[in-house]
Amino acid sequence: MVQIENEANSNAQEEKLREVRYEYSNNLASILNHLGITLFFSTYQAGKLGVVTAKDNTPNISFHNFDRAMGMAISPTQMAVGGKDWVYFLKNDSKLAPQIEPPGTYDACFLTKGGQYTGDISIHDLAWGNKELWMVNTRFSCLCTLSNNYNFMPQWRPAFISAIAPEDRCHLNGVAMVEGMPKYVTVMGKTDTPGGWRDNKATDGCILEVPSSKVITEGLAMPHSPRMYQNRLWVLNSGHGELITVDIASGKHTKIVCLPGYTRGLALAGKYAFVGLSKIRETAVFGNLPIGDRFKELKCGIAIVDLQAQKMISSLEFQAGVDEIFDVQIAKFPSAIISGPHATTDGANQIWSLPASASQ
Repeated sequence: MVQIENEANSNAQEEKLREVRYEYSNNLASILNHLGITLFFSTYQAGKLGVVTAKDNTPNISFHNFDRAMGMAISPTQMAVGGKDWVYFLKNDSKLAPQIEPPGTYDACFLTKGGQYTGDISIHDLAWGNKELWMVNTRFSCLCTLSNNYNFMPQWRPAFISAIAPEDRCHLNGVAMVEGMPKYVTVMGKTDTPGGWRDNKATDGCILEVPSSKVITEGLAMPHSPRMYQNRLWVLNSGHGELITVDIASGKHTKIVCLPGYTRGLALAGKYAFVGLSKIRETAVFGNLPIGDRFKELKCGIAIVDLQAQKMISSLEFQAGVDEIFDVQIAKFPSAIISGPHATTDGANQIWSLPASASQ
């Protein structure tokens, strides 16, 4: 199946075409239907946010332009998307959703309502907390929240980080929430120098407890996407292409499955895990990782893992146009639609949200 769309050329008014070619397993739509969810994924390389729904037992994928789309946070009422310099906010207008053409198709409609400028802080994971949005600020090695007066408000940093500085000292990248507050984070090394984590990225990854900075487990390869689910801590041991669980008391990690891609982006629902897969390039960041020795060719897409059987049972795989997946999230709506900040460039109709009094 081929998807072709227009992507705005940031240096000119003219548009260029990006061909996105993908395949999917026959059971992908039935899994989404069974769970009653919409699947979201982001890719900063292509600058897209993808939305996957199932209709008539066939997956439908739409793409929306966000400048360097990275972390996402989704609740029943709102959505946040981290970009290059901004955090975008989308509000779910559930009353409007059923009216969108064709009527009765959608049960959620996330409309872009605003954004906040942060500057390029390399936003990774985002998560809704009890009162506010939490952000993993990778460039400044901290967890932060937003402020009307500042680019961001630092709230916590690992004990070994001596100062808040734009130096990506430990590559803090993931956060797991417990009872509406950050509880566990992933770092690629306990280093306190600019980019210091890079030298031993394949062996020195850790999971830390918040706020104590206690090391829960170590010896990981570029870990990402920690999640608490069904009272267990799940994490992606990305440099090995693995989904693992970690025993919080002992630090022992158990491999659930090894997948044919650099694993980054994790969402869990029912007995399934939705795992982002990326190809890796031979660069200073992604070269010389264990996964490069395991598989002759790495894949890009989303793997669906049966957690009980501990194996991949379905996938969405990109053959062209997308080489990496950054984040994967789900919304508990069977058919959600979004209207991004660049609807015209997306090739979509503008969706307007107005008060009821406007039609009187």
